[in-house]
Amino acid sequence: MGIARLLENGAERNPGQVCLVFESNQVTYGELNARADALAHGLTRKGLRPGNVCVLMMANSIQWVVTYYALAKIGAVVLPVNFLFRTGELDHIFRDSGAKGFIGQKEYLDQPLKTMEGSPHIELRIASGVSPGHGLLPLEKVPVNQGPFPSHPVQPDETFAVIYTSGTTGLPKGAMLTHENLVSNAKIVAGMRPVTPSAVILCVLPLFHIYGQTSALNAGVHLGLKIRLFPHFDPASLLAAIEEEESSILIAVPTILNRLLEQSKLQPIRRSGLLFCISGAASLPVEILRKFQDTFQTTIYEGYGLTECSPVCVENPFGLPTRPGSIGVPIPQFKARVVDEQDRDVPAGEVGELIVHGPGVMKGYLNQPEATAQALRGGWLHTGDLARMDRDGYIYIVDRKKDMIIRGGYNVYPRELEEILYTHPDVVEAAVIGMPHPDLGEEVAAAVVLRAGSRATPEDIRIYMKERVAPYKYPRKVEILSELPKSTTGKILKRAIRLS
Repeated sequence: MGIARLLENGAERNPGQVCLVFESNQVTYGELNARADALAHGLTRKGLRPGNVCVLMMANSIQWVVTYYALAKIGAVVLPVNFLFRTGELDHIFRDSGAKGFIGQKEYLDQPLKTMEGSPHIELRIASGVSPGHGLLPLEKVPVNQGPFPSHPVQPDETFAVIYTSGTTGLPKGAMLTHENLVSNAKIVAGMRPVTPSAVILCVLPLFHIYGQTSALNAGVHLGLKIRLFPHFDPASLLAAIEEEESSILIAVPTILNRLLEQSKLQPIRRSGLLFCISGAASLPVEILRKFQDTFQTTIYEGYGLTECSPVCVENPFGLPTRPGSIGVPIPQFKARVVDEQDRDVPAGEVGELIVHGPGVMKGYLNQPEATAQALRGGWLHTGDLARMDRDGYIYIVDRKKDMIIRGGYNVYPRELEEILYTHPDVVEAAVIGMPHPDLGEEVAAAVVLRAGSRATPEDIRIYMKERVAPYKYPRKVEILSELPKSTTGKILKRAIRLS
């Protein structure tokens, strides 16, 4: 079954049901499917064929969704790209993917146009909101109304999306995700969350990210729900939507939850229509989880995933008491293990690398056979995350394998220290990193953002930590910053933190 079938099923079941609400516009399932059909006809007439890679570089919008499903109907391979990427980031992606098509939007063309000057293989160049010229075809001129489009018959193991992972070192790698990867993940996720037809999904995540595509868009479409799509994350607007909707589901990352908490102090919430929240993409500090659940009178189900897994593979089971600090258990049809350096299972409670197996696991990395073999050795996806599993099978992420600090021979896990930093009454955001040390190898350092009006000093924070952890763990260096660098999904980018 192909991704396009999710939308087609919704259009057949209930064509008049509202599918997307974006700013002042809305579109039903029947209308969205018809628009995707028309665009698929138009792109085919312009030469796009099954298997052709097409860059999709637009901000969240109804047109992004139309284009996504149109490419699925054709059998093309979608390559969603962050619309804020610059030439240095785009050059590798455009060349490595061998993309034949590019679909962008007027507001974000400067960088891709420069990149495409050296990318003659991108033959079809389209953008919304532009006038004819400059080698670009207006997207509005592409659709032709020829009725239903005969969707491409999807073959087993056929790639639909190539998602480039940022990584911490080296060039990004393109994870190849098949139609089956993505459809199965959307269906499994949807099946885990029983909801009524009146529920509304609040989607502030960027759709170019696999988390937004699967957990908000594809799962929502499979369930036939209304999806309220936001152009970007704005705490005040999202808080207003939470108050306005009678029953809503928020798909979020920890930064979104934290910012909503801070906004609720400036703009006390009158009512919360949140049925529940899903948190993923980064570890959720327990203190934020507790405060958010108390403030919004809802439940957060923390989960875990990665691009190479389409992305969800572990989550706290819906309807059961959550275990704060745990990412949950393997979702249906998935297995998980915690192993040592030789891929041998470690005893319950001990730390090792988390590896997973299931239908969402990627086909491999594009043009990277060695990296694929390494990541998928033994038939299991090696996540690179350090974790422990309790006797009930609940998994707790300790840290990224690459983020672990080794101070004088002792292992220090940044997440453990960050959890404690978040309990400080003046700390809004925190990140713990390792800094080179001539004697110890690495020293523990912390970057924190304080609540407005706070008079806490770095020494205050250092003493607070010293009183709560073993002597080798507490951060000797603490810096107070105005903000921490983040990805477009709100994940704190530790590699971009620079301390003096």
